[in-house]
Amino acid sequence: MTKKKSAFTKEFLNEIKALLLQEKENLTDELDRFTKKNPHTSDDYDASFPNYGDEEDENAREVAQYTANKPLEITLEKTLRDTNKALESLSKGTYGICKYCDQPIDEKRLRARPTSGACISCKKTLTDEV
Repeated sequence: MTKKKSAFTKEFLNEIKALLLQEKENLTDELDRFTKKNPHTSDDYDASFPNYGDEEDENAREVAQYTANKPLEITLEKTLRDTNKALESLSKGTYGICKYCDQPIDEKRLRARPTSGACISCKKTLTDEV
């Protein structure tokens, strides 16, 4: 099945592209603060294990910091993947089409969450928010 082409105005799509590119830059900057990019996998980062020293309290601090950073790394990576997926759909001309019902996603929803891949109706159905 061929995906529907986006019916949004060029101005709207340019606005969204600018938002997504800014979001991608922000996510990458944030990840660069406490992770290293995995050279073998795109959009994959590895949280750095801090080195505060060899004393017991320093070791405990290292583990605590790593433990705090790992969930943040996972969340930021997922958001970066979603952002890249939205940018890819923009380049293919299929941005803003619901992946479930193949209908256009409301512009207000896309402005609020430019990485949305589902319309509100389908998202509510999926999450049982009837």
